[in-house]
Amino acid sequence: METYTIVIAVVSAVIGFAVALVLRGVLGSKKLKDAAVEAEQIVKTAQNEADGLIKEAGVEAKDILFRMKSEFESEAKETRSELKKLEHRLIQKEENIDRKTDLFEQREKEIARKEQSLSDRDKSISSKEEKYNALLEEQKVQLERISTLTAEQAKELLIRAMENEARYEGAKLIKRIENEAKEDADKKAKKIIATAIQRYSGDFVAERTVSVVQLPGDEMKGRIIGREGRNIRAIEAATGIDLIIDDTPEAVILSGFNPVRREVARLSLIKLISDGRIHPARIEDVVKKVGQEVDTAIKEAGEQAAFDLGVHGIHGELIKYLGRLKYRTSYAQNVLQHSVEVGALCGMMASELGLKEKLARRMGLLHDIGKAIDHEVEGPHAVIGSKLAKKFGESAAVVHAIGAHHEDVPPSTVYALLVQAADGLSGARPGARKELLENYIRRIEDLEGIANGFNGVANTYAIQAGREIRVIVESDKVSDEESVLLSRDIAKKIEESLTFPGQIKVTVIRETRAVEYANK
Repeated sequence: METYTIVIAVVSAVIGFAVALVLRGVLGSKKLKDAAVEAEQIVKTAQNEADGLIKEAGVEAKDILFRMKSEFESEAKETRSELKKLEHRLIQKEENIDRKTDLFEQREKEIARKEQSLSDRDKSISSKEEKYNALLEEQKVQLERISTLTAEQAKELLIRAMENEARYEGAKLIKRIENEAKEDADKKAKKIIATAIQRYSGDFVAERTVSVVQLPGDEMKGRIIGREGRNIRAIEAATGIDLIIDDTPEAVILSGFNPVRREVARLSLIKLISDGRIHPARIEDVVKKVGQEVDTAIKEAGEQAAFDLGVHGIHGELIKYLGRLKYRTSYAQNVLQHSVEVGALCGMMASELGLKEKLARRMGLLHDIGKAIDHEVEGPHAVIGSKLAKKFGESAAVVHAIGAHHEDVPPSTVYALLVQAADGLSGARPGARKELLENYIRRIEDLEGIANGFNGVANTYAIQAGREIRVIVESDKVSDEESVLLSRDIAKKIEESLTFPGQIKVTVIRETRAVEYANK
């Protein structure tokens, strides 16, 4: 169509040109005739060209139409192919749905059949249960008539017999397992503990914190008290420790729960007595200076303890808390020295067992760190110490061992058990701890009284300073298997009733004597 438009435009231009020539032909007829002839010739030529162009345009249009038709047929063919595929898929899905529907119908029928069967079975079981209950009731009546026992009495008798049998079998099993385990465990444990004790050489008697200051004379008491008691009030206000000045000759007693403050007060009072100048201003200066000296001594003591055991990387604040144990005692045993002993013993036992020696030493050194602040924070010192260690970045294993060394937290690692054993060894060695005579006697009596309170016990003897009790039982009332359970029950009762350091061994002794006389 575009070519046809061009041809028409060309023809119009030629005709216009011819008309112009004709107009010009007015000037002369000859020229007009020539122009007419020429214009006719031009028109014919233009007509021929236009016809040619029109034919070409028609051919081109037919070609374009053919291509478009071919493309349309190709697209239609592809569309029909996709439609066939979709139709095939739909047919398959429909067939699958039909199959599943059939399966569901079959399952529903099967379920309905089973439900009916179960219902019939329930009815049958209910009927049989009623018959059985009736028979059981009849048997109970007959048994009660024959045995002259009620059902409750028979049940109680049976339960008691089963309980006794279970306890007997359990005691036999416990005894057999313990015997098998002790064959190897006792030898190895004794060897490790003996090796650790032999390799560690500690002081026989531990240092004790002194809370009494000796005076050069009784007149010094008046100077310490001061006019209207101003000096003693100044000392108590500066140190936080109470001074007790009684009838004790040439001595002043310092009373306070904080061992560090008590040490500061003791050293300050000694300096004031030696200097002779005792007045409130001087007291404040001396207490401040002594406090700085004690802080330095605390830090040095903590660093020295860590250095002695080869333990590094402890937080600076934790080192200070460790140093404060130098002024804390437990049963007159210095806690810092006790901690160093426990660390050394832990390291030795860990080495024998093939465990990490440095980690065990670290746990042993820090196990009593809670005693540095247990007078300020409520709770068991083991729990306080574990929280303190966690606060200053100690590992989870160290925190657990500290918290579990008195079983405030159940021990779950070998290291925690090593700390328990080392703590007991350090506290139980001769001369390590001291007790008042009255407390010692009372504890021995309490131990024997607890054991004597059990059935079948004939005599009880507390030996080894109350570290072991030996219980003699009556052979006709307590069997060998029951003696195992009795030892466990006594140990549990002691743990619940008494407070004691270390551990107490409970030994139950059963002896059968057969006596017969030969006569002639």
